[in-house]
Order: sequence, then C-alpha cells, then structure tokens
Amino acid sequence: MRTPDQFYLGKTASQNPPSGSSAVPLLYDPADLTTHAIIVGMTGSGKTGLLITLLEEAALKGIPAIIIDPKGDLTNLCLHFPNLLPSDFQPWIDPEAARRLGKPVDVIAAEVSARWKTGLAEDKLGFQELQALADVDYHVYTPGSSAGEPINLLASFEKPGKDWNTHREALREQIASLVTALLGLVGLQNIDPLRSREHILLANIFERAWSQNHSLDLTELIMQVQSPPFDRLGAFVVDSFFPEKNRRDLAVLLNNFLVSPTFQSWMEGAHLDIPQLLVGQDGRVRHSIFYIAHLNDNERMFFVTLLLAAVEGWMRTQRGTGSLRAILAFDEISGYLPPIANPPARPVLMRMLKQARAFGLGLILATQNPVDLDYKALSNAGTWMIGRLQTEKDRERLLDGLQSASSTIDLPDANRLISALRQRMFVLSNAHKPGLQLFQTRWTLNFLAGPLTRAQIPELKNLLSSSLDTQPIFVASLRTEAATPAVRSTSIKNTEGKNANPILNIPAVETTSHTRPAVPTGIAEYFLPDDLGISQASARLGKALRGPVELAGVLYKPALLIQAEVRYPEKRGVPSHTRRVTLLMPELIGSRPDWEDYPWLDLDSQRVDNNLPIPQARYAPLPGWMRTAANFNNLQKDFIDWLIRTGEIKAWSNPTLKLSAGSDMTEAGFFELCSEAARQAYKTEQVKIERGYSTRKETLLRRLEKQKLAVDLLEEKVGKRKQEQFGVGAEFVAGLFSKRKRSISAPLSRSRMVQEAQGQLDRAKQEFASLKDQLKALDVQLKQDLDAAKLRWGESVNDIVETVLTPTRKGIYLELFGVAWLPHYLLKSEGQIQEIPAFRSPKDDYQVR
Repeated sequence: MRTPDQFYLGKTASQNPPSGSSAVPLLYDPADLTTHAIIVGMTGSGKTGLLITLLEEAALKGIPAIIIDPKGDLTNLCLHFPNLLPSDFQPWIDPEAARRLGKPVDVIAAEVSARWKTGLAEDKLGFQELQALADVDYHVYTPGSSAGEPINLLASFEKPGKDWNTHREALREQIASLVTALLGLVGLQNIDPLRSREHILLANIFERAWSQNHSLDLTELIMQVQSPPFDRLGAFVVDSFFPEKNRRDLAVLLNNFLVSPTFQSWMEGAHLDIPQLLVGQDGRVRHSIFYIAHLNDNERMFFVTLLLAAVEGWMRTQRGTGSLRAILAFDEISGYLPPIANPPARPVLMRMLKQARAFGLGLILATQNPVDLDYKALSNAGTWMIGRLQTEKDRERLLDGLQSASSTIDLPDANRLISALRQRMFVLSNAHKPGLQLFQTRWTLNFLAGPLTRAQIPELKNLLSSSLDTQPIFVASLRTEAATPAVRSTSIKNTEGKNANPILNIPAVETTSHTRPAVPTGIAEYFLPDDLGISQASARLGKALRGPVELAGVLYKPALLIQAEVRYPEKRGVPSHTRRVTLLMPELIGSRPDWEDYPWLDLDSQRVDNNLPIPQARYAPLPGWMRTAANFNNLQKDFIDWLIRTGEIKAWSNPTLKLSAGSDMTEAGFFELCSEAARQAYKTEQVKIERGYSTRKETLLRRLEKQKLAVDLLEEKVGKRKQEQFGVGAEFVAGLFSKRKRSISAPLSRSRMVQEAQGQLDRAKQEFASLKDQLKALDVQLKQDLDAAKLRWGESVNDIVETVLTPTRKGIYLELFGVAWLPHYLLKSEGQIQEIPAFRSPKDDYQVR
C-alpha cells in the first residue's frame, strides 16, 4: 500500500511471474537516502528516468535538491504539464526526430500527450501530483553562460561567513578544493597539494586573507602571487621556495583567464549560497539544476568542485539528524570519482560520502560506465539501483562494488537478475532491507524530452517564469509577507537581487506616510541610529546607481527588536557568567519564528532609548502581526522559552591549574589558555628547582675545591717523605762500607712515614672522586626533577572539565523589547528611487558600543 511519506518508484517485478499475479508498488523510505544511492545502467536502460523519478518524489515530499546535470537530461525535471495538452508537449518535440518518423510535430505531440496520460493513469498518477510539482520552485543555473540563470563563481573567493578559529579545518579543506579547481581551470592538472608550489602558494594566500576576515578577487590574487603578503613559506624565504620568475608565469596563467572574453560570465549572477539554492525567497522548496553541458572539461571540473565544496561547507553547519534534509544528485559522475586518478572533485566527494549521512544530506550518483567508478569509495552507499549493463566487464566490476557495499548479497543471484534485465527494469539492493528486489520504474510525471541544448535553456526559463505567474498566491498562514532583497526599487514590481544580509529581508511597502503608525498600547518603540553615511550606504548598491545621486528622503520600516541579558549562576567551580542576546526580526514567517535566524549587534540600550527619529521622515505601515499586543506577548513568551530551550552554554575549567572560562571561549581556545598557564607554572617551578640545586651545587663545588687543595698538599708531603727516605737509605748503605756502625731503625722509621703520607693521599683522592660523583649525580637529579615537573604540568593541560550551564527564567532580563524603526535612505538616480539601509548590520563587522 502506498503511503504519503514514502517514495513511489514503480512496481515489483518477477522474471517468471505466476499467471494472474499482480505487481505491488515498490516503496522506498526517503530516510534510506541518507546513506546515499548509486544508479547504474547503460544508455536506454531507463537510468535517467529513474533518477528523475527519485527527484520527482523528493519534490512531492517537500525535500529540496541540488542537481548537477552534465548532459542536459535533468533539465527535463521542468517539463511537467498539469493539463497534459498536446500544445504543452509540442515545443519540446525534436523536429528532426519528427522528420525521421515522417510525421508532423503536432501529430507526434498529440501521440506523446496520449501516451503520457495513459502511462500516468496506469500508475495511478495524475493532475494532483502534476500540480504539486508545479508548486515546487525549479531553477536552471548555467555557470559561465547567461542562457539560464548565471552563477558568480568568483564569489567563492570571498571571505567565508564562519569564524576561522572555530572552523579552521573545514575552511582549509574548502581552500584546498578551491585552489585545486582554479589551477585545473587554467590547465594545471593532477596537482598534488603537498608537492605543488603553485598549490601551496595560493593556499597560503587564501588562508592569510580568510583568517584575517578579508576577501579576495582574481585581480588581487594575481597581484599577491607576484608579491606575496608574507616573507617565508615554512623554513624557506618565498623567493627561494618559489622564485619570482616562476611566480610571474603562474600570474600570467591566471591573468589569461581574467582577460578572456568569457570571464565576464563567471562574474555575473547568483552566488553559491546553498540555503538560497534549497529554499526560495517565497519559502517554497527549491530544486536547483546546474546545467553544465556547454562547459569544457576543465570548466566543468572547476565548477563542480566549487559547488561540492560549497555544499560541504553548508552541510557542516547543520545540526545532526537521522532524516533526509536535502539531496545532492549527480548524473553522469564518470570522471569525477575514478578508481585511479585524483581530480579536484574527488576528495570532496569522498568526504561527503563518508560524512554527509550525519547531517541528513543524501547523495544520488548515476553513471552508465561502472568501470570508471571507484567502488571502494562508493562502499558507503547503502542503496544500489542497477539497470541493464553493456558488457560482461561492466557486470563483473559492478558485482565487485556491490559486494564491497554489502557482504550479505548473494552474488550468483545478483548476477542472474542483472543479466536478464529489460528496459526500465532495475535490481534494488538496500542495506536497510534484506535481499534484492526486481522492479519496473513508474511513469515519470515530467516529459522525457532528452538532453536539452543551451539554445533551449532560455525557452525553459520562460516556461518556468510563465508557470510561476500562474501559481496561487501563498496564504498568510504559510508566509505572512514575501521576502524581498535588502536593496530594491520602490516601483510596484520588485527587482531581483541577492540579499546582502538575510536579516534585511524587509517586507515590500507600497504605501508610506509622514505619520508614524500607532503601535499597540504598552509596546515600546525604538529608533535605530542612522549611523551609515550616505556614501557608505550608496556603496552597497555598487553599480546599481548610475549618474548623479540625490537624497529624496528617509523611510522608517518596522521590525521586532529584542535584547536580553542571560545570567548563569556559579556552578562546579565555574564562576557566574553573563551573555547578551540581541535579535532583530523584520518579518514573521509562520506562527512561530526561528529565532536563531535573526541575530543582531549588541545595542547600547540607553542610546537606543534616547535616539529620536529624523524629522520629515516617512513611515511604512505596521504588518498585521504587529498590530495587537497579544501577538507581542506571545512572541515574548516564545522568545524566553527558546532561550531556555536552546540557551545551554559550555564552560570550561581546569582544577589543577585553577582556571575557568565561559562560553565566549571555545574548547580549543581554553586548551591554549591552559597550555600557556602550564608553561608559566612550569617556568616558576623550574626556577625554584634550579635555585635549590644551585645552592647544593655551590656547596659541593666549595668542598671539591677544598679537597683538591688537600690532595695537592698531601701529594707534596708524600714527595718530601720519599726524598727523606731516599737520603736515609743512601746514608745507611754508605755506612756499611765504613768502619762506623749504623742503626737500621732510621730507614725503617722513614718508610713508615712515607706509607702513612701515602695512605692519607689515597683517602683524600677517594674523597675527591666521591665529591665529583656527587656533583654529576646532582646534575642528573636536577634533570630528572625538571623532566618530572615538565611532565606533571604538561599532563595538567588535559585536566579540562566541561560544565553545561543552563539559563532559568529568573536569570533572563529583557533590556529591549518592542518595535524598532529602521532608517532607510531614499536615493534618487535617473528618475528611479532606491531604498538603502542607513543603519549598520552584523555584516559590517561593527560594534555599536
């Protein structure tokens, strides 16, 4: 039985169906896509139709998708016609195919219309599903071309919206992908990031800029290649590591791209802003199709790598989930994940296959050439959908990959099933369900017109625009007011543009007045200061204003302003902590806002309280949700509940080092603080230990010097005694030959004196040697004590305790709550008036206090 929360992919099949048996729907749990899916099948197998079916089901279930279309087949996702009229199909019928069939285009269109009606009816699909597809926001992007919606790829050089210290590892991966793709674009292939001087130089230039919160453009990058903003790379000076002449050669390669006539198309259009590629400004789920059939191989690799890196960067900012949050679909992946080579896109794909599951991002990868895929890399895929294959080698290669993905697969059974497949029949292997399933794909809701050419993309764009014009207006319960760009024309139809800051999505206002609208009783009002000069505000428009500009007035727009002080009491050695939360919400989407989407600068409450409006200013009307006090009370309660629910912060302490830190410091930062404290503590103890050993060493040295003197004196004494002994002995011998009698006692006495002196000398030398040994032992003991102290303080760095601090209602103090009036300059140029925010925002890196 079909269920509303599962994908309907087709009907189960059997190679030898019993007579009278009926197929049952094949249902697929979208959560299984978090472990990714591989679709394999030769041309004509129905691979593209199955991929489109999966994406249709995702659209029907409200799951956004980013779709990479190297051939142009997936642009067919836009060809859904609720009424299935022949006139709907006719523009997309290939005239050459009609000529070969010997039929007029209108006749073939009628046949296709009838065939689609029959096919959908057999699968119990129809107007309801087609109308639901029409409600999805489909966009076709054409990087490097204005045929569809162009993409500004060089915006990838801009500083990331993440803190460098917190996200250093992820940003370095992003830089590596960006640099590899850029070098591939200018013709430097198979770059090894660890060996390539070009890669190392460019990566260091980007890292220096991004770590200092600076953006780069291609011109600035070329200049920094010639004159790097640093003197050394590792142990080498820059000119030794990468000589100036060679750097100039690299700069010339980059400059050739800059001066190329096609370069302008890479600077135009939307940025690779993943949240906006997944959800439209009107709140509808978006399927963003990236048509890259018109690009050459280097350009394709460049774009795909940057897109994948952007998706990976967005992915890492999401909270963990077990459900399917979004889909990344990649048709004809051959060449991007090969078994041997390492193209720029491969490392990003590898990381996403391993890590995307935790963030609810599912990858669907399709190919018709199994031998060109690294199945070891794809062993992370939990779902395999296998269609007809062209050669025995393809089947053997695929079975190897299937076995690496699931050890429970019966390979002989799989080989038998795959060998007998027909068109639109696939073998499904799902790691979440045992065994293999044979199924036939359902009829696609979209017309499969085949690959579209770049010349057809403008037609497709017009089709999507006309479809949008016929869409029903969203009711207030879904979205109270449509978001518009921060800078817009005051003409009735808003101009398209990329939001400079999502917080400035202020509702469109057609009627203004010099009289300020009355806010509900008891609700405070604040006026944000116009702290941006006109020249600074005008700079936001860039090239949007041409000719002389004059100030036509000031317009105030309303927003909800909340600023709260959250106090956390002392806990487990962590001192009490205070943080401030400031939000500015210009619009209310749904009944409960996502408060985390509206961060703002901390404001000086006294300054905001005392600020007065600009005379003669105009005011926009209050939106409906700001016209009753009850709404404000409900929002205030919801905000406080949100603070309590999400206000947990992590604090860090180190009992050994007697240190603590609040939520304003990361664990990595606290580790560095502990490391510095441990170094200082070790230095203090080192001085104390060395001072104690120095006293003992001085005492030993004095004793050693005294003993050395004693040895010298005894050696002199022994020498004298030996001389005396020699003299007495000689006299005794001479007396033997004379007539005088000599006593033998004198020589014997002298001998005893020599022996006594020699004994004293030996003992003195032993004492001297002992003192020297004590001195050496003292040095060894000093080193051991210093090593022990160093180890002890080094281990103390890891004695970090994490403490979770939770706010309470008593600890939350509302400093500001009410309607904030936001000033906007009305600038007139060539008869057109543009609204520009006159106040600073978090994007300006500006603190009011």
